[in-house]
Amino acid sequence: MDCQWCNSDQAAETTGTVYWELPDGSRAIEITETPAISCPACGMTCQSDELVSEIEDQLFLIDTKTLPKTLTFQDLMAQPRLLKRNYFKF
Repeated sequence: MDCQWCNSDQAAETTGTVYWELPDGSRAIEITETPAISCPACGMTCQSDELVSEIEDQLFLIDTKTLPKTLTFQDLMAQPRLLKRNYFKF
């Protein structure tokens, strides 16, 4: 896997903790065990654009008021949705 930042071929899939601001701006949550790409050559750890979009869509489609301060990525994605998909994403 190639690193998006330094183009090294040493990047690998891993998991990590991220902090995300809720769509309404009321607070941030900690999401553990989040899929990530880590590069030992440059030290960068990041999420793919697709994963970022997936997290943002999920947070937009669920009742965020009931979320705890910390949860796993799997728990976040398992939250029941109020809508089937993000109808505002064009």
